[in-house]
Amino acid sequence: MAVRIRLRRMGAKKRPFYRFVAADSRSPRDGRFLENLGWYNPILKPAEVHLKEEKIYEWLKEGALPTETVASLFRQVGLWKKWELMKKGEDVSGLTITTQIKERSKKKKKGKKAPEVKAEAEEPAEAEAAKEKPPEK
Repeated sequence: MAVRIRLRRMGAKKRPFYRFVAADSRSPRDGRFLENLGWYNPILKPAEVHLKEEKIYEWLKEGALPTETVASLFRQVGLWKKWELMKKGEDVSGLTITTQIKERSKKKKKGKKAPEVKAEAEEPAEAEAAKEKPPEK
């Protein structure tokens, strides 16, 4: 049986709340699960996460794979780095896991459109100047 660590959606309409669960990969998103591993509330700013670390590590040792979204959340709180160090056999006593996820900064687009507009404005002026001059023989 392939076990995945994934998010189970809870909460009301337009007010999502997720639980981290270990579930058979063939079961539906909100269907039967094997164990509850924590929760994630994206509505709060900053988003809040509560994880049962020991249970998560047990499932990872058994071969459970996190989904892409769960792996991303694990990286953001520091759990994945701690897991990687544990696999190597290094000391992880100094590492702590955060309970809040920082908001992503929105990337600002650099002014690529402005030079294109200027270039387009120059081209018609050059075309008009070429029309005014008679061709040389």
